[in-house]
Amino acid sequence: MPRIWIVVPALNEAENLVEVVPAMLRQLRRYDEGSAVVVVDDGSRDGTQKVLADLAAEHGDLVRSIRHRANEGKAVALRDGFAAALDGGADVVVMMDADGQDDPVELPRLLERLDAGADLVTGARSAGRRDRFVKRTTSRTYNAVTRWLSGTPGTDFNSGFKVMRTDVAADLLPYLYGELHRYITPIAHWRGFVTGEVQVVHHPRLHGKTKYGASRFWRGFVDLMTIRFLMRYSNRPSHLFTGLGVLGMVIGVGILVYLLIDWLLGHQIGERPLLTLGVLIFLAGLQVTIFGALAELVVANRQATASPRRGR
Repeated sequence: MPRIWIVVPALNEAENLVEVVPAMLRQLRRYDEGSAVVVVDDGSRDGTQKVLADLAAEHGDLVRSIRHRANEGKAVALRDGFAAALDGGADVVVMMDADGQDDPVELPRLLERLDAGADLVTGARSAGRRDRFVKRTTSRTYNAVTRWLSGTPGTDFNSGFKVMRTDVAADLLPYLYGELHRYITPIAHWRGFVTGEVQVVHHPRLHGKTKYGASRFWRGFVDLMTIRFLMRYSNRPSHLFTGLGVLGMVIGVGILVYLLIDWLLGHQIGERPLLTLGVLIFLAGLQVTIFGALAELVVANRQATASPRRGR
C-alpha cells in the first residue's frame, strides 16, 4: 500500500480542522502506516496551534504540523508541506483545503486514476459546486482562459483537492511562490507530466469565511501571464524579446525613412515630434533586442553548467 501524505494549508481554520483532520485520518488508515496529515499553519491567530497539538496528542505521528509565524500565502504553505512529505518518505502527495469542502471519501477514486497512469489528478468541482454564483461564474471564466492560454486539458484547475506522485511534487517546488498554486496543473502539464481529473462531490464550507477576496482575480491574471511566459520562453527568451525589439526597430526605421523622404522634398523636420518618436522607438527596439541576446546568454550558460561534461 502506498505511503500517503495529505498536505493541508490552513489560515484561521481551527473550527474546521477539528472535523476535517479526523475525516482524513479515517481514509489514511486504509494505507501504509507511514501515511500522515501535515497541516501548515500559515500565520493563524485563532487557536489553530492548540487544535493541532490536541490532534497530535490523540493521533501521534499521523498528525504533523508546520507553523508560519506570519501569513506567507497558500503557495508557500504548499511548498513547505510538499517538502515535508518528500522528506517523510511519501509515495503519494495529496493537497486538500481545510474548509471541509473537499470530501476525503473521494480520495480512493483519485488514487485509482493515479494508478491508471496519471501523474497528477485533480478533484474537479465542475458539477454541483457549492459556492456563490459570482465565484462559480468567475471560476468558469478563469478555467476557460487558463485552458486556452496553457493548452492544458481540464475543467477545474484551481481545485484545492489534488493527488500527485512524489516526482511531480518535487518538480513543482521551485514554482510554488506568489499565487502560482492556482496553476499547479498547467505547470505539471508543461513539465511533461500526465494530468487528469475526477469529478468529486463538493460541500459547503463548514465554518468561517473564505480567505480570498476580489483582488485574487487580477492577481491570478498576472500570474497566468507569468506561467504563459515561463512555458513558452523560459528556454528561448530571445524569441519574445528579439521579436518585439526587431518590430520596434522596423517601425522606427519606417518613420525615419518617411521623414527623410519628406526632408528631401524640401520640408523641415527638425522640430517635428514624429522625428523624436521615430528615434525613441528605434532605440527602444534596439535595447530590447540586446536584452533578448543577453537573456539567451544566461540560458545557454545555465544549460552548459547543468549539463554533464564529457571526458576527453
